[in-house]
Amino acid sequence: MVLYRKREMFSDLSIKIGMVFSKFGLSPNHWTLLVVLPTLASLYFILDKQFLVAAGFLVVAAFIDLIDGSVARVMGKTTKLGAYLDTIMDRYVEAIILVGLLFVGLPDFYLPITVWIFLFLLGSMMTTYAKAAAKEKELTDKEITGGLLERGERLIILFAGILLAHFRLSYLTYIIVALAILTNVTALQRIKIAVDSARNASRLKAK
Repeated sequence: MVLYRKREMFSDLSIKIGMVFSKFGLSPNHWTLLVVLPTLASLYFILDKQFLVAAGFLVVAAFIDLIDGSVARVMGKTTKLGAYLDTIMDRYVEAIILVGLLFVGLPDFYLPITVWIFLFLLGSMMTTYAKAAAKEKELTDKEITGGLLERGERLIILFAGILLAHFRLSYLTYIIVALAILTNVTALQRIKIAVDSARNASRLKAK
């Protein structure tokens, strides 16, 4: 939510990044697909329990995710296909990392860690799907955004958890538990926005 509200602050930086990386000769969609490489590298080091290196590759993945949009804007090649691919790859990045965490041997916290990881993945996916479904079913004219945790904030918190796992695995467990709760709260917030929008539209039609 905080990063979404302050996204304009990063517009100048985004333009500079786009100008630099547009010279590499890769299309925005190529940059989008390239994000899978550092993600898989991060997965490898997570499985090897080298969490500092894994966190580093996660940062690289996040930076490449920034590059594709920046290059698209600078080159004037923002397309619906590009936005679609970006959304799909975002989901893959989160899913790949979370699947890797299933095999790390994290300690449980009241519930098995596998349950918390599943709830985190569910909340993350539902946050995106609540927005997509509202648009698909024409419940609202505006795209649903915001909520407690946007994707950028989720990744920052997850990055912090992976970093802290270098010192103690239980720290990462606590981070996952918090994300499992907060992502589902965010999904419910977006569902409520969609429902309220649909009800308001019905009332206007009734008048």
